[in-house]
Amino acid sequence: MSFPVLDDWIRAVVETPGLTALRDLDEARRVLLDDSLRGVEVARELEGPIVDVGSGGGAPGIPLAAALPDRAVTLLEAEERKAEFLRRWEARLPNLRVVRGRAEEQKTDVFGVAVAKALAQPPVAIEWCLPLVREGGAAVLWVGPSVDLDRVARVSERLAGGEPENRDGLLVILKLGPTPDGFPRRPGVARKRPLA
Repeated sequence: MSFPVLDDWIRAVVETPGLTALRDLDEARRVLLDDSLRGVEVARELEGPIVDVGSGGGAPGIPLAAALPDRAVTLLEAEERKAEFLRRWEARLPNLRVVRGRAEEQKTDVFGVAVAKALAQPPVAIEWCLPLVREGGAAVLWVGPSVDLDRVARVSERLAGGEPENRDGLLVILKLGPTPDGFPRRPGVARKRPLA
């Protein structure tokens, strides 16, 4: 899959200080772009708008927006400097919008899919992502081989989520009901006091 906007984006990520430690363009393409595009098929299976939680330099949200032009993609980023970088791509991808803020401060039960890559440990990331997703949608996390599915399952259950399904490094958790009362917890609490 080749899009000129993605070539420009990956170059800009590598050249902009503070977005990635990767300096080799080919490695950045593999780690940030190609790996992000693994989520396209999962996102296609689900309906509704997509949110990339803690978007950072834009992976996986910008590649998903390019590959799925008929889907609205929101890049959610708390740091102003990173949000400013992300806003540069809104004009090139009409289905993309950037929101500066934290996951815990957003309206719940809105998105069809919440995605996150390198956001936090999976139990914390799922606590930030799942409340944003409406019933029938899913959270999708890019995870490594050592992911603790039992811990993620315990958090998912507390947040009206289903059993985590590991699809070759993409952890998919369906949202089975509305976000329970008491969630999301206040900003910072999930990282300080994880549910599992």
